[in-house]
Order: sequence, then structure tokens, then C-alpha cells
Amino acid sequence: MTTTDDTKVLDKKDVNSYLTTPDYNAPTHQATKDTQDSLRVSVADAMQRYFDDLDGQSTVNLYDLVLAEVEAPLLAAVMAYTRKNQSKASEILGLNRGTLRKKLKQYDLL
Repeated sequence: MTTTDDTKVLDKKDVNSYLTTPDYNAPTHQATKDTQDSLRVSVADAMQRYFDDLDGQSTVNLYDLVLAEVEAPLLAAVMAYTRKNQSKASEILGLNRGTLRKKLKQYDLL
């Protein structure tokens, strides 16, 4: 898709492709209301797809499932962002450093 000034507007597929390329570097700006809303929308979309895929079947322990699916990549991303500096990562995450180490071990990230 292009705009009237020939600027390409990325669709969701383009963005996902861009984000999954090995040379992608996450923006270094501090989170804004827009990025927080974007994360919220992404989670809501993912949950809607999950429920759609269930097609009426029941599920249990959804909270634990979602936490495990979100927490591991979150920790991995923050550790990569901080170049494995646990002190900086714990500060960014708002976790005690000991708690961070425990979670890193839990997900085999340490």
C-alpha cells in the first residue's frame, strides 16, 4: 500500500516480517503511551485468535499459559537489549535481581 506521496505504508505482514529478521534492532526510545497501547492491542488480538482457535473447546490454566508464553520472550528480549547485564535488566523490568536470576534459570536463559 502507498500513500498519495508515494510513501509506503507497512501492513501487519510487513511489520512482522521486519521484526523477525535477524538484523532487526529494537528502537531505543522510552516507551510511550502509543507503544503501550500497541502492546495491549497485540495481546488482545493474540487472545482473540487463541479463543477463536479453541472453537468452543474449554481450556484450563490460561493465566499460567499466557505468562509462560509472554515472560520467556520478554526476559530474552530485555537481556539482549541490556547485553546480558542483569542489573540493568532487573531495573528495566522492575524486578529484584535475585528474582530475575530465578526466572532466567526457569526459562533456561542463564
